[in-house]
Amino acid sequence: MSKSISKLLAWGCLGVMLISLSGCEQGLASEAPPKPSFSSQQVSPRTERVLTREERDQLSPEDVLKSLQDGNQRFVEGTLTTRNHSKLVRDASLGQHPKAVILSCLDSRIPVEDVFDRGIGDIFVARIAGNFENTDILGSMEFACKLAGSKLVFVLGHEHCGAIRGAIDNAEMGHLTSLLANIRPAVDALKDYDGEKTGSNQKFVHMVAEKNVLLTIERIRERSPILREMEEKGEIKIVGGLYDMRESTARDEWLPFRFPCVNPLAAPS
Repeated sequence: MSKSISKLLAWGCLGVMLISLSGCEQGLASEAPPKPSFSSQQVSPRTERVLTREERDQLSPEDVLKSLQDGNQRFVEGTLTTRNHSKLVRDASLGQHPKAVILSCLDSRIPVEDVFDRGIGDIFVARIAGNFENTDILGSMEFACKLAGSKLVFVLGHEHCGAIRGAIDNAEMGHLTSLLANIRPAVDALKDYDGEKTGSNQKFVHMVAEKNVLLTIERIRERSPILREMEEKGEIKIVGGLYDMRESTARDEWLPFRFPCVNPLAAPS
């Protein structure tokens, strides 16, 4: 027990990586001077408003996926959209029309709205350590897509995930033990891997993180006839990706998402 807790604490310390947050200060320009963009070309800040239901309904699932890709690129370049959050709250107060629902890990290093450059009323976000589905999350996704009109389900995994490492190393601690059991299928799926199958092997951790995204997508389709039918009709897409926290030697070369990490319509092998 104490040994498992020590491992978890070690993962928490070792997993702290820097990610580019340039541009997040744009909304505080009156309090601090703006920081330079990492982009090779200076881009004027974008402004955005809350979409109406009619505007959202005109978007295709492909349009929504492209908007997330474009938003992530702005995050990487440090050119996040300038938003008047007080006004957005007022504009969205009478209703919400989010374009997508994103299932993310609990990890504090992944501010989902920021890394996709999304604002108030833009996306639904569900978070759980290890970014796997359960009954409540599936129900939330069905609400988001079938009732609220979202066009995309996105499963967002990430590198250096403590939950993935815990599942690999069979960590046990209170309710965490049963939580990590939901990730074990991704570990078991790689039983033929020839290398070191431990949480200290970054290559294996990456492989399990990616497999976990793929299997989660597969289970969403299997466990939710509602979402599966909507995807088959082209009303939504169910996709996934990995958030990459690694840093290159130059600050203007932050690595973006491998995005998406799976063909939206492909089932995991």
